[in-house]
This record gives sequence, structure tokens and C-alpha cells, in this order.
Amino acid sequence: MIRAGVAVVVVLALAVAVLALAGEAGHASIIWMGWRADMTAAALVVLTLFGALTSLAFWRLLLWVIEAPRRAERTRQETRRRQAGEVLTRGFLAVAAGDGTEARRLAAKAADLAEDAPGLVRLLAAQAAEAAGDVIAAQAAYSAMLGFPEMRLAGHKGLMLLAQGQGDRATALRHAEEAYGQAKAARWAWRALLEARLADGDWDGARDLVKGALERKIVSPIVAERGRAALLAASAAGLETAPEAKARSQAADFAAEAAKLAPGFAPGVVMAARLLAAQGKPARATQAIEAAWKVAPHPALWLAYRDLKTNETPRQRSARLAALAALNAPARESRILAVEAALVSGDATAAAEAAKALEAEPVTARIAGLMARVAFLGGRPDEARVWMARGVTAPREADWSDLDPEGRAFAYQPGDWARLVTSYAETGDLIHPRHERAERVMSELPELPISYADPAPLLAAEPGAAPPYPIDEGFFDDDEPPPPLPPTPRPAQRRPSGRRRLASGPRAAK
Repeated sequence: MIRAGVAVVVVLALAVAVLALAGEAGHASIIWMGWRADMTAAALVVLTLFGALTSLAFWRLLLWVIEAPRRAERTRQETRRRQAGEVLTRGFLAVAAGDGTEARRLAAKAADLAEDAPGLVRLLAAQAAEAAGDVIAAQAAYSAMLGFPEMRLAGHKGLMLLAQGQGDRATALRHAEEAYGQAKAARWAWRALLEARLADGDWDGARDLVKGALERKIVSPIVAERGRAALLAASAAGLETAPEAKARSQAADFAAEAAKLAPGFAPGVVMAARLLAAQGKPARATQAIEAAWKVAPHPALWLAYRDLKTNETPRQRSARLAALAALNAPARESRILAVEAALVSGDATAAAEAAKALEAEPVTARIAGLMARVAFLGGRPDEARVWMARGVTAPREADWSDLDPEGRAFAYQPGDWARLVTSYAETGDLIHPRHERAERVMSELPELPISYADPAPLLAAEPGAAPPYPIDEGFFDDDEPPPPLPPTPRPAQRRPSGRRRLASGPRAAK
């Protein structure tokens, strides 16, 4: 308004100046209550402008005086609002620091100051009581928040966490379900329900939750897809050994769908291949493994691929495994499989050539065992001994622990499947429960002839007991050179008189 008045005054002043410069001052007469005033038009305009400005200034001064109390009240409110913000900030910082006493004092102070932010005051009061260890007060504060639509989700979450801390699983799930039923469901409520379904082994219910989360856009499509694949594999694992044929058929369908959804999920693919082969569908099983190998090679995949056919010659099996490795040649597992294929056919030259691709790999027990087999096949027993010795202390491979020596691959308990579902859905990586528990796995070191066997069981045998295998070679006295081989084998009951050496003088490989 002030700017508009100033603009009008400036325009009128310019008009008067133009008239004066043009020599046309004009004439004006004013008669009011018997008085008459004669003047030029320019003077009248100037007087009019002066009167208008004086009136405007007086009016603004009058308004300023009238609004003084209101301005003072606004200033007080702004001061209280600023103080309330500072108190709330300090209160939440005290909660984060775990200082419950200070947080409760600040929460009480904020209740007097922050009249415009009741939600923040209630939340601070609840969290302050929780930090101070006053569960009853915290429950009351969170329960009061349920009466406000905008605070309902926060109240349910607080009550759920308090119930979990008290071990009241039923109450915690009830609050999570009520929160998940809201129009705008929170991810924490969905996650709490999912973990409960997984803990109970309710794979069907967990799949429904994943589907609902995708529809509500709580999770991304890739997470939902991986989660569904892992849950289908878990369902198949539970139905695979069922006595009913219908249940076993359902397990095969679940596993096949899991392999289709996530070809890189080895547990689902291996299970699908095994069940499809049992149903007389080896072609579909082969396709599933080959598709998985292109995405994420895993040792369980090529072992399952190897076992799909049992009536082939070593050369045929070697060619088939080599073809599988060629589907993803740069992968580490493919380079290992190329060596395995050469070993199956007994081709020492091809095995040594394929093993060169693994020279830069870190030495693990599996790599050391593989190299020992290559060296032994090539007639280099001393080199095989060295690799075997390195393999004893080398680290184990986590993927290899998924292979149960007395059962099937991925022999997981329901709790393992629950962890696997969560981990694979969120990250796309497999966990290795058997490796974590240091359970017995398939041997990574080969069983070579007596020269490479551990003599500890033999030396610990009872006096006079027959040795488990012939001991004609490999044991010598500590301080004597190796004796020549006798013309006839020693008696089977005779025990060695010295310790076994890992290396000796050169002699022909056996």
C-alpha cells in the first residue's frame, strides 16, 4: 500500500513539473464556508499532495499505536515458540543420549511452552519415559497417541517395541497388524509381521505379505521377486519329504517357480532340478541348471548337473561338464569346473592346462585339493604332497559348506531358511549356516594313496592291532636314510618304527 501511494505521488509531482515548465500554471479557486482562495493549478496540486501525504502518515501512526498490543503478543508468542523449539531439540537429544532424567524434565518444560506442537510434546514425553525406564508411563504416553490420527502409527510402533522388550509377542504382533492395516502402512509394521511369519515357518503367509508389500510399494519389485523365490524354495524344502504324492508334486512346482523367478538362487534351482529329475523330466532339470549357471555359478549346481545322468562314460561326463563350464567361462566356478571335467576323463594334460587359470586364485582348501589331484594325475606325487599340506591349514570355502556329505545340498533347518529369505531378498547374497556352525561338509581334500594319507590313526592304534592299510612305503627312522624296498611285503601286523615324512628322495610315482 505504501509503495502504491508513493508511486501516485511521484506521478503527480512529475505532472506538476511538466505543467510548470510548459508555462501553463493554470488557475484554481477554492470557496469553502465563506472563504475564497485563488491560486495556480500547480499550487493546488502541491497542496493536495502534501495533505494526502500528511493524512497517510497520520493514519499509519494511528494504526501503529492501535496494533501495539497485538505486536507485543506476537513477539511473546514468537519468543515462546523459539524457546519451545530449543527445549524440544534438547529433549530429543537427551533421549538419543540415553539421559532419561534430563529428557523428562525437558518434556515437562516443553509441555508448557510448545502449545502449537502437541504431537512432538507427546512423542518426547513417551520417549523420555522409555529412556528413563518407566515402562508404565511410556505405555500411557504411547496409548494416548492412538487417539490422534496423525500420531496413530507412531503410537503403535512405540507400544510394539515396548511389548517386544517385555517378551509379549502376541501384543507386539497385534500392534504391528493394526499399524499394517492403516491406509498408509509403514515398512516397520510389514517387517515385523514378516519376521513373525518366518519365525513360525508360515511360508504361505510370508508370501502373501511380500505380495501385499509390492502392491503398496513398501518394497521394490526386485526385492519382492527375490523374496518370493526364496519363500517358494523354503516351501518346497518342507514338502519335499512329505509322504503324500500331491505334496511332493506341489514341492516340485514351488521349486520350479523359484528357479524361474530367480535363476541365481542356487538352493531353489538345485531343488527344482532334483525334483524334476525324480518326476522323469531331466530335460527341464538340465535347462534350469544351465540357466542358473549363466547367472551365478555354484558348486552345488554342477554336482546336481553331474548326477542328472548315471549311465554315461567318464569321457561323456567330462564333455558334458565342460560344456556347462563354457556357458559362463570367465566365472571362477567355471574355471574350477573345467579342471574337474579334465580330471573326470583322466586327461592329465588338459587338467594341468585348465589348472593354470586358477594360479592367481587365493589358496583355499578346495583349490589346494584340486591342485593335488591334478599333480597326482600328472605323476608328480611330491607336488601333490605340498598341495595337501597347504590345504590342511587353508581356509574353507563357504559355498562348499552348502553340500552335506550325508544328505542333500542346502540341508537347512527352518530357522536357516528364515534367515536366508531375509538376506537373499534384501541383498541378493546367500548365507551359509552350515559354515557358520562349522558343521561337517564334503571333503575338499582328495583321498590319495597311502603316501599322502595321515598316519595319525595308524600310530594311535592299539599294540598288536592290524593296520587299516599296507604300510610298505613312506615311514622311515628319524635319523636313518630311507631303507631299500624289501623283496617281499612286510607282515601286516608289523607297526612302523618311525614317523612319516612329507618329502623324500626322488622316486617313481606309484
